[in-house]
Amino acid sequence: MFKEFQVGNGKIIQGDCLEYFTGTPFPEKADLTFLDPPFNQNKEYNYFDDNLPKEEYWEMMHKVCESIHKNTSEGGAIYFMQREKNTEFVLQCLRESGWTLQNLIIWKKKTSAVPSNTKYGIHYQIIAFATKGSPRVFNRLRISPPLPANYKSERENGVYVTDVWDDIRELTSGYFAGDEAIRKPNGERFHKQQTPIALLLRIILSSTKPNDVVFDPFAGTGTTLVVAEQLERKFLGIEIDPENVTCIKKRLQNIRDADSIEKYYKDFSYTENLNEIWNPKSVLAISTKKKAQALNLFEV
Repeated sequence: MFKEFQVGNGKIIQGDCLEYFTGTPFPEKADLTFLDPPFNQNKEYNYFDDNLPKEEYWEMMHKVCESIHKNTSEGGAIYFMQREKNTEFVLQCLRESGWTLQNLIIWKKKTSAVPSNTKYGIHYQIIAFATKGSPRVFNRLRISPPLPANYKSERENGVYVTDVWDDIRELTSGYFAGDEAIRKPNGERFHKQQTPIALLLRIILSSTKPNDVVFDPFAGTGTTLVVAEQLERKFLGIEIDPENVTCIKKRLQNIRDADSIEKYYKDFSYTENLNEIWNPKSVLAISTKKKAQALNLFEV
């Protein structure tokens, strides 16, 4: 049995996404899906076995990709995030379920790589960007990241975003998790796999326009939905853990300063069609309305 919650521009479904796929037609086709499932690396989840046999796990992922493809608009996009060691299986899943690969994005981490005695340390995750046929929307974002050490002068109008993303910090479990990391009243991290706002902001800006439908079948703490809400996109999120669902509802009802995308607007100021895909007035309205409620009131 599923529980449904209407919040802002979209809906949260409490339940198992695979069960939802088999019995429930989507209210609207998805225009963009962010797929960030548990990575099957024996992490502790209350409602998911993260230590499945490899064949069983990838059979499940194949079904997920197939179901999303079926419920995606023509030209709609999927961004499938995974560990680098699983790249082969990600690409196979997407290809066999009908998706057309556009890019294999390298998300380079800012924390130190974990050393190994037998191979090079791993310092990135992959995000496979694919579409249902030819892309219906792709906004060429221009950003102005910090200059490399050997550059002598500032860029005049930024640079286009490429398939290597080395300017977005992950929310680590240590100091650099910062204010954005959701914490319990005792200060502990609520969810150590929380995805940063900046990552979803880039993805949603790149592959949607206002009023498009953004989907997240493993919604976790709801970062995808929080960004979609602020960008005036519709959204549908599915999450099996009721504590996570409660967290998502609170994040959407009270946009925290740490979750506000307003501070990133200047980073995209060189993007030619920025005001068509991101209305800064709507973000400011959300921020002004909810800021007083959000301060010191967010607990999970």
